[in-house]
Amino acid sequence: MRHIISILIENESGALSRVSGLFSARGYNIQSLAVAPTEDPSLSRMTLVTSGSEEIIEQITKQLNKLVDVVKLIDLAESLHIERELMLIKVKAVEANREEIKRLVDIFRGKIIDVTASSYVIEMTGPSDKLDAFVGALDTAHVIEVVRSGPMGISRGEKGLHL
Repeated sequence: MRHIISILIENESGALSRVSGLFSARGYNIQSLAVAPTEDPSLSRMTLVTSGSEEIIEQITKQLNKLVDVVKLIDLAESLHIERELMLIKVKAVEANREEIKRLVDIFRGKIIDVTASSYVIEMTGPSDKLDAFVGALDTAHVIEVVRSGPMGISRGEKGLHL
């Protein structure tokens, strides 16, 4: 089962390396990883996506909690949460397919953010399966490049990851 683990971590050099080192030393895979500062400049929020049985995830969270840099963590799979992913995709857009791509972008509620004579760059956010469906709806010959952030998540309601 896939888990999104949100971690408040000290905003210091080497913190990311220690977390990723924990995963590689134990043979666990990180499917996606995003890190950015929080409203408190001394802390960063790391969103890590991994998969495994309940026992493996429990082991991962215990090991993460032992790291000095980790202030607090939460497994979002354990509660109601909202998740989104950002995708930037560059596609060939020539006379023959420009309108078709525009319609597809509108259907999936994306946004064309760059236009050239031969290509579009499209921005799309949403659940991972929506982004997968959009890529699947495109002719693979038209796809030039895809960049995805990986899922990000936040708890619903009053519960949150804060000190």
